Amino acid sequence: MPNVSVKVKWGKETFPGVEVNTDDEPVLFKAQIFALTGVQPDRQKVVCKGVTLRDDAWGNFKLTNNAIVLVMGSKEEDVPAAPVEQTRFVEDMNEAELATALDLPEGLMNLGNTCYMNATVQCLKTVPELKNALLNYDKTSGGGTAGELTSALSDTMRTLEGGQSGACAVATAKLLHALHEAAPRFAERGAGGGFAQQDASECWSEIVRALQSRLPVAAPVPGDRASIVEQYFGGQLDVELVCAEAEEPPSRSTESFLQLSCFISQDVKYLQSGLRSKMSEQITKMSQTLGRDAIYTKTSKISRLPAYLTVQFVRFYYKEKESINAKILKDVKFPLELDVFELCSPELQERLAPMRAKFKELDDAKVESTLSGKNKSHGDSRKDTKRKAVLPYWFENDVGSNNSGFYRLQAVLTHRGRSSSSGHYVAWVARAGGWLRCDDDTVTPVTEEEVLKLSGGGDWHCAYLLLYGPRILEIPEEEEPMVTEANEDPAGEPPTALA
Repeated sequence: MPNVSVKVKWGKETFPGVEVNTDDEPVLFKAQIFALTGVQPDRQKVVCKGVTLRDDAWGNFKLTNNAIVLVMGSKEEDVPAAPVEQTRFVEDMNEAELATALDLPEGLMNLGNTCYMNATVQCLKTVPELKNALLNYDKTSGGGTAGELTSALSDTMRTLEGGQSGACAVATAKLLHALHEAAPRFAERGAGGGFAQQDASECWSEIVRALQSRLPVAAPVPGDRASIVEQYFGGQLDVELVCAEAEEPPSRSTESFLQLSCFISQDVKYLQSGLRSKMSEQITKMSQTLGRDAIYTKTSKISRLPAYLTVQFVRFYYKEKESINAKILKDVKFPLELDVFELCSPELQERLAPMRAKFKELDDAKVESTLSGKNKSHGDSRKDTKRKAVLPYWFENDVGSNNSGFYRLQAVLTHRGRSSSSGHYVAWVARAGGWLRCDDDTVTPVTEEEVLKLSGGGDWHCAYLLLYGPRILEIPEEEEPMVTEANEDPAGEPPTALA
């Protein structure tokens, strides 16, 4: 029987009735011990009947019901307590104290080269609609390995919201196990026997693919968008192919996407130019006219903008000599606010125009107010205290779309190192009032300037994945204009701004 109930003894403390599933990896049991004792897994020595538990396999470590498991190891923070509580300044606080003082959210423990998974989860957590769908997920709905992965991510979101570090350790271990079951390649071991480092972009795609199949939309929506992922992350391209070597009528089709790619060439210095170059490219395909492969010009235009736009910097390429995915360290600047209007089809541009005009009107009014001095304290301050109305960021008949083409950066997943299978991944996420760096279980505040320095150019962290959310339009309530393409959500839900 894989499920047993044991007694965990740590120092003078005993924890009876600890449920252990030996079909899970030992790291999950160590995470349970961490939740009970506060001893980090890498500081634990776990012994039963003279056998020490390894990190990678149970081996000869046999557990039976009511067996006594001895745990040796101390907490990192075990230091003699100060006799009198003294005033602490922010500059003198360690990271744990700073997190408490600033009410920082919980991080995720690194279980051995699992930073790629932790960073992915923290970035996806910034999407309110996705987070809420996971918090409300029915974990009894089945769904095979995709269902188990979605259920484990749901538990992780719940514990992150609860802010309990011990519970987060257990939830992270369960999530890792579910990821390994859904995609066994992530369970590969390195030379030392521990988990091998994995590509964060591949992890992102694997998790999103599972959520796509397991999180249905709350209400029927037009088109083929049956899941929360397709509704809020899914875009569409109008594609035209023109043969450069023969007189052929252009072929037209549509393609769906969950993220855009920014290829990095010698000429690409900015995100926008990298996206532009991908929208017009040369490809080789079979020509029915010539009866052979021929060069075609492929032109793509966005015909549906998702509320949340994921962009991947294509930084890794396969280096045959070393048999590794080598990294392009080139500096490519990205903006805090992104406008993708020029990448859209003429039809979509026409639909975006009304909301863009409202943004321009509001921006012009702010400039005029600043120039006239009305924003100063001795001016008319009543306008500044008026309640604001939040306009929907989606089209009336397409909840989950973007109706302006304007985006605001809300998460950056970075990589530090020279190959995708080594180095370290970190999430940088926006929240009300600033930015946070989520480096596994260490969460610290950072500035916008620090985020913009993640553009590459050296051995510091380089942006690998960007997540942009919709720019939200707020106007004084009594001045709310008629909205032509963006009215209330049919379900009656107000638009959600970034928390």
